[in-house]
Amino acid sequence: MLCVNNYSKQYIDECRSRIDLQLSTYKKLLETARNKIEKDERVLNAAIESFEPLFFNNLVLLLDALFVHRTRAREKKDGNPLNEVRIMCRSIMENNNRMCADNTIKLNPAKSVLKYKVGDEIKLNEEGFSRLSNSFFSEIENKYL
Repeated sequence: MLCVNNYSKQYIDECRSRIDLQLSTYKKLLETARNKIEKDERVLNAAIESFEPLFFNNLVLLLDALFVHRTRAREKKDGNPLNEVRIMCRSIMENNNRMCADNTIKLNPAKSVLKYKVGDEIKLNEEGFSRLSNSFFSEIENKYL
């Protein structure tokens, strides 16, 4: 596939809906589990803590894959949320969930959505992923609609 200069509003909305469905399904799972476990909530919390980063780190990969052919020239290399997701994906896939450097992108951790520095473990939770995906979709709409 050639690089993409524009995405339709419909496509962006469909992608956002796919991510929203993943989030709502996760919330329903937690609600159901919490309603079933009354006596020993520590067991549930431990299970959630081990599952959550795997689930949300994988959602970052999905988020990027939905727009993988976006034109790099439009994305720019100024440390925006699209760059942050791009670097996080490479870090998740190639650096064992540890944030790695990308000398072609000017990502300033202090100005980034999630504030990860090189070497930090990428261990997303619902709140962090929600902030990242909202920023990512806003940037997609600003640059590719």
